[in-house]
Amino acid sequence: GAKPAVCKHWLRGLCKRGDGCDFLHECDATRMPECYFYSKFGECGNKDCPFLHLDATAGTVGCPWYDRGFCRHGPLCKYKHTRRVMCANYLVGFCPEGPKCKFVQYVLGRLGMRLGGRI
Repeated sequence: GAKPAVCKHWLRGLCKRGDGCDFLHECDATRMPECYFYSKFGECGNKDCPFLHLDATAGTVGCPWYDRGFCRHGPLCKYKHTRRVMCANYLVGFCPEGPKCKFVQYVLGRLGMRLGGRI
């Protein structure tokens, strides 16, 4: 299967897993991992940093494609990707929280889907 992101250890020449690594061992700008320093402190002192420098304030609008299951832009998407967890109660038939549930409740079929709160 496709590997989700470039291996941050491989980028620094430190990955010991080789072919057994769950991450990509080649440069792919669309699948670079996010820079820890930039995400944590809003700046990065490495002018040649290979990691993504994503502006935290830019991605405040949710991505409609990610919300439907897949966004082809991945980490380079200009919209926010919010991971959602399915409601276990809803999956077995009934959620006492109803529309106020903080988990995702999909309405199957031609009706589309209803998303509960975000996690």
